[in-house]
Amino acid sequence: MRDRLDNMKELSKAYNPQEHEDTVYQQWESSGFFNPDTCIDKGVTQPDAPYFSLVLPPPNVTGTLHLGHASMLAVEDIMVRYHRMRGYRTLWIPGTDHAALATQEKVERLLWHDEKKTRHDLGRDAFLKRVEQFAQNSHDTIVNQCKKMGASLDWSREAYTLDNKRHEAVYTAFKKMFSDGIIYRGARIVNWDPRFQTTVSDDELERKEERASFYYLKYGPFEIGTARPETKFGDKYIVMHPDDERYADYTHGQVIENIEWINGVISAMVIKDEVVDMNFGTGVMTITPWHDATDFDIAQRHNLDKEQVIDYDGKLLPIAGEFSGMNISDARDKIVAKLRSKGLVARVDENYVHNIAVNSRGEGVIEPQIKEQWFVDVNKEFERNGTKTTLKTLMQNAVRSGDVSVIPSRFEKIYFHWIDNLRDWCISRQIWFGHRVPVWYRNGEVYCDVHPPENDGWVQDPDTLDTWFSSGLWTFSTLGWPSDTPDLQTYHPTSVLETGYDILFFWVARMILMSMYLLDEIPFRATYLHGLVRDEQGRKMSKSLGNVINPLDMNALYGTDAVRLSLVIGSTPGSDLRLGEEKIASFRNFTNKLWNIGRYVMHAVDSETFSQKISVDEIGSVTDDLSDADRWILHKLSRTVSDVSLHIDAFRFSQAGEVLRDFTWNTFADWYVEVHKIEKNDYVLTFVFQTLLRLWHPFMPFVTETLWQSLLGTEHMLMTEQYPNAKKFHSSFGSFETFSFENTVALVSAIRNIRSTYRIAPSELLTVTIATNPNTVIHNDIICRLGRIASVERIGLNDSAPENSASFLSGDLKMHVHLSGVVDFDAERSRLDKEIASVEKYISGLSSRLSGPFAQKAPAHVVAKERESLSDAQSRLSQLVSEHDSLPV
Repeated sequence: MRDRLDNMKELSKAYNPQEHEDTVYQQWESSGFFNPDTCIDKGVTQPDAPYFSLVLPPPNVTGTLHLGHASMLAVEDIMVRYHRMRGYRTLWIPGTDHAALATQEKVERLLWHDEKKTRHDLGRDAFLKRVEQFAQNSHDTIVNQCKKMGASLDWSREAYTLDNKRHEAVYTAFKKMFSDGIIYRGARIVNWDPRFQTTVSDDELERKEERASFYYLKYGPFEIGTARPETKFGDKYIVMHPDDERYADYTHGQVIENIEWINGVISAMVIKDEVVDMNFGTGVMTITPWHDATDFDIAQRHNLDKEQVIDYDGKLLPIAGEFSGMNISDARDKIVAKLRSKGLVARVDENYVHNIAVNSRGEGVIEPQIKEQWFVDVNKEFERNGTKTTLKTLMQNAVRSGDVSVIPSRFEKIYFHWIDNLRDWCISRQIWFGHRVPVWYRNGEVYCDVHPPENDGWVQDPDTLDTWFSSGLWTFSTLGWPSDTPDLQTYHPTSVLETGYDILFFWVARMILMSMYLLDEIPFRATYLHGLVRDEQGRKMSKSLGNVINPLDMNALYGTDAVRLSLVIGSTPGSDLRLGEEKIASFRNFTNKLWNIGRYVMHAVDSETFSQKISVDEIGSVTDDLSDADRWILHKLSRTVSDVSLHIDAFRFSQAGEVLRDFTWNTFADWYVEVHKIEKNDYVLTFVFQTLLRLWHPFMPFVTETLWQSLLGTEHMLMTEQYPNAKKFHSSFGSFETFSFENTVALVSAIRNIRSTYRIAPSELLTVTIATNPNTVIHNDIICRLGRIASVERIGLNDSAPENSASFLSGDLKMHVHLSGVVDFDAERSRLDKEIASVEKYISGLSSRLSGPFAQKAPAHVVAKERESLSDAQSRLSQLVSEHDSLPV
């Protein structure tokens, strides 16, 4: 016991996270308690306890974690530690994503930069070894960063989307879907990157704003508009809305002859289709079915021909005549010049702004192409539980039924918009890194299986599968599927998926698709969507802006607990978070506050008390010995436990943290710790502090674990302690009467406010008179100590107030603070007059500025900050006027 006490006495005055975090994480990891099986074996968790499970959205093995990942880890670790402490069989599975296209692009770029070589110079096998080594190095960095963030992941179950077990799952899923006719090979329009020579999924596209010329061209009797005249060589269909009265004389299928076009005279067929926007341009358009998704759909609906104009290298084909072989960017001006020479350019809008699609991995401009690829048919009917359904219907019903809840619920509308308009999913990629398509060909035969054919002469499809195909299996492939493992039986469906709102469709929806089709059950019961982490001005963090915050740098400067709190408190689901270093530093200060409360408890409380765990029942057994202050703090603690638990259960992590911070700093530290110096109830002080450490542990695991073990010894681990039970706290302390102490808090607060208002030094002892009923309890000793009061006089409710006093009313009592001889009222009135005049002048100038050109020209965040300053100044003026009016005449 003495050694433990000596160790506590040596704790530094300020919390230094670098002295503790690595050691604490090693203790957690070596204990095995991240693994729910160990928790059961060691009696921490009951074998039949309810389960809580989630999978870590696997970071891409393309580099290091950013603040978005740090936010994700913080939120998920709160959920995991909370449920583990509540006795759930809690499983959090870690893993990484091979991120096929992104990883290959990065390695190819490095290979060219360092060696001036391409992947073709190395060959497939040698190149893949390079990629795998790069991925392994990145993986090791990511794992270390997860540990630095305090993530209590079960590393014994770590998965990788390209490891052997996930490879078996991918091939099993593909084979089943292929055998059922859900996966097919066909020619459809895809996102094609001529630069990287592969199809690209929708989520890998970026939209970049571009100013371009928009050409209005004469097309027979019509005028059409386009920003891409280089695609128009094959246009032979003129499309209009069937209800457009301007073109009522034209009939569907009508052929218009002798239209002068780029390379001569052509014929065009009229197509009536409701997709046409009658209010855009002239209300008619020609279509290029091979190079535009909307045009392709029109051609499919009306069984129209499709003709390729641009090849897969981004060059014009022979259909372009004299422009054949030219790169489309080089050919555009020449094509326009020819159109002008033929009098076919009606007018040009030089200020047309539109968005072009580029591959986010390498920034190649996307050229839509029709290619024979592997697709998942989302509209094919199949039988499920005796009824006909489709993948699209399964995805819709999972959310519409409430089986999968979306948090926040406003994103359900976005989800349904995507799913209702879902196209067949292109799952093949023309890259080398990834799961290769499990299909082999020989002399016109097609073979699909998990294992390659045994006979000779078979050639495997060279394409690889879209990364989202493997990550779509993530909730159950990580639990052992396709084997029917105990983990799969126990922990699926997972309890919640926490991820960014930006991949609601690209990943969340695909996981629902895969799980509903392959397992006939939802993958998770709820999906919690976090927002992006932006800088203090609301800008996206980027290297070019120089506003990127590295979470590990912040960990080193301010501690992991401070970084976690800054990412959670103030953040709401589905909304972006503004974050600057100043906010992180403020939470470092709060971490130190908790640390110093702990140091006070360790030094002020006898070792016999603080070195034992005190239960709710033990406090309840001594209620007759509790003071009003004890009852007040226990009642407040009961409400805090209840509110925090309710907020966490409802995924309101910011509100939970705010409630805890308010109780810790404003209620416990500012009031009860100070009262303890007077009343010395060590038992209650220790109990409340221990409860606080339990409550804070999911949010601030490192400092709370360090303090807990300093109190109770290293043989006790906070991460497996029981979380405070809201029902038990309420039944024990919820009915405590606290009115009398609430009055005391109000009186002392009023005294402090009066001191501040009149600038009375803390060293100046004051006198107060309290008018109240004779039976009202007044805590004179506490009022005198905390309010710096020399004496408290008591009078009746109807007695006159002393002259030159500041008064305050609370409940059934009124307090008067004597100011005679303490405050120079004439000097105070003069000071307030000057300050009021100064603030009024500032408000006038700022109001004038905000009503002038400044508000229209300045950046929005600058204007917002000025408006906030105006509001603050107006509040300050109101306060000054009130102080002035309250001065004795």
